[in-house]
Amino acid sequence: MAHTTMRSNDSHPLKQEKPLRRTRCRTSKAACRLLMLTAFSSFFGCLDQAGVKPADSPEVVFAQSDDRICDAIDEVLSSTYHNRTLNTDDHAAWQILHGVLTYKRDFQIYHRGQNVSALDHALVRGTIKGWTFERGSLGPKAIVESGTKSGQGHADQWLAVVAQCGLAADHTVEVNGRMYTIGDWVRQVQFDVPRNAIEEYSWTLIGLTLYLSTDATWTGSDGETWSIEQLLRLEADKDINDSACGGTHRLIGMSMALNQHLAQHGDIDGVWKMTDRKIRDAIDLARRFQNPDGSFSTKYFSRPGTSVDLAMALSTTGHMVEFLTFSLTDEQLHEPWIKRAVWFLCDVFRRTESFDVECGGLYHAAHGLALYRERMFGPRSYRPTPELNADVNPAPIPPGDVPSS
Repeated sequence: MAHTTMRSNDSHPLKQEKPLRRTRCRTSKAACRLLMLTAFSSFFGCLDQAGVKPADSPEVVFAQSDDRICDAIDEVLSSTYHNRTLNTDDHAAWQILHGVLTYKRDFQIYHRGQNVSALDHALVRGTIKGWTFERGSLGPKAIVESGTKSGQGHADQWLAVVAQCGLAADHTVEVNGRMYTIGDWVRQVQFDVPRNAIEEYSWTLIGLTLYLSTDATWTGSDGETWSIEQLLRLEADKDINDSACGGTHRLIGMSMALNQHLAQHGDIDGVWKMTDRKIRDAIDLARRFQNPDGSFSTKYFSRPGTSVDLAMALSTTGHMVEFLTFSLTDEQLHEPWIKRAVWFLCDVFRRTESFDVECGGLYHAAHGLALYRERMFGPRSYRPTPELNADVNPAPIPPGDVPSS
């Protein structure tokens, strides 16, 4: 996955940022190293021979009140929203869409002298570097631009982000002057499934299961019958430890598909049961490899691991919390080991407020906190003016029904 950094904006929220730099923080390398070592020296105690302490050992059980955790999350999400601003001159779709993942339609970017909703701007105007589409036979077709650090890095990544924003299937999408709907986009993704050369369907599952029934079938561009279950089986057969971001994205896709299936059909068997088992195994590994300070292993699900690099800790623990909020029950999210992970993330956000931080890790961590906040305490809005961009999205053109079988 591409790595680009964004700066913390300590002045006016409309101020344009300087071009992106490859450094991770403003201070010198020596100062950064000293800061990281100092910060983490207070976090890590003696480890057992396996490299971790038991998650529920008395000395590491977290006992913060729910109100204090909620306040800490709100502080982090508000600070990140207002102080880390993006703009269409210096930033590209890869960075901007990660912000949209966290804040949905509330996420604003600076464009030609004003703040605009990033999502509305992308879907209607499309003037964001890396937001690259072409006309498909059934609808808009997002182009994969792996390694560009600006465009879509994975098949159907943009659809997965947009689908999580709660937009209806008849919501308008403009591509090269032609008006489509998200429903048209979904149909094009279904048709193009056989063309996914590397068989990476993590983001495809997210987008399709949020708009289709999980028992949906359709005909692909190869003339063969495809289904949600077939995509899930292909994902479940993959090695988690040989997947993007430690396998968290693959697990998120499977978890969201399973959640939708349970909501729609109420029972699991076959590939759904296999998926449930794989998710449960990953949860168990995450807990076993959790560090005493609440962070998760920097080696994800393969073995224990820690790092003095705050940005790495933010990214790895953030991705893990994001996965866990999709896969755990409400009761499990109240358990001390999860609270400690959430508290750890909030603390690292505070420690890195003035640093340049890689956008993917930053916003996946923020997304994890936003999801936890919504499930435990309810959602909240970040848009300062609810009426902003109310006229950006015109009345949609009826697309016909999205195929469900």
